[in-house]
Amino acid sequence: MIDALVLAGSPNTGALHGVSREPYEALIKIGPRRMINYVLNALQQSGQVGRIMVVGPAAVKEVLPPQVQWTAAGQSLTENIQRGCSQMNRPFLLVTSDIPLLTGEAVTGFVSLCGDRSLDFYFPLVPKEMITARFPGAKRTYIRFREGIFTGGNLFWVNPRVVDGCLGLARELVQLRKQPLALARRVGFSLLCKLLLRRLTLAEAEARAGRLLGIKGRAVICPYPEVGMDVDKPSDLQLVCRVLGYRQAGPAGTLPAP
Repeated sequence: MIDALVLAGSPNTGALHGVSREPYEALIKIGPRRMINYVLNALQQSGQVGRIMVVGPAAVKEVLPPQVQWTAAGQSLTENIQRGCSQMNRPFLLVTSDIPLLTGEAVTGFVSLCGDRSLDFYFPLVPKEMITARFPGAKRTYIRFREGIFTGGNLFWVNPRVVDGCLGLARELVQLRKQPLALARRVGFSLLCKLLLRRLTLAEAEARAGRLLGIKGRAVICPYPEVGMDVDKPSDLQLVCRVLGYRQAGPAGTLPAP
């Protein structure tokens, strides 16, 4: 059995606030259940996951099943990841609480695709054609590699020993996001040029990321589109409600379809 860490600390202050008044995104209701509970159910139903740790505010703790562990959220995503990782003593599955279409089959499938899980980091890439076939009309952010067009998933295999170093670089890149030349120097001009010209391969991206972060990682082409269907705007929530058989009911949440 493996361990899982679920990130559930995002305050509901963005686009979803217009359709739900819940204080945190993880607590938004879809039918009779909170968004986070769909994710927890998928982890439990996979048959792969034993221990589950949730990083979130006290309000999230109140809706967790008794067998799920909890640790308090911090002030940022990186702090939440650090707090969660401090509770993990072996490689684990990192999951966000905003993918309510996640299934036990997808969890099992992703873990299997990671092979012997000997690397530090495994990151899912979902082919665009699988998203559009399963969820017509879904609006995702895609990136084109030589091998195809993909969107990133929200399910990762992580070695906790490498997290602190990776988060340091992540913070640096965020600070450089409005300084194109400095950002290009940091990640490499040739890599950016290949990406813009649609010539970058997954192997090249993996190698450059590994050198930058000082880790060994691999992108996993993931045939489970629900892994890439995170809910961060009203149209995403509407799609999820439709797939699960509920109708959206505005700020109060959702109600069962008649």
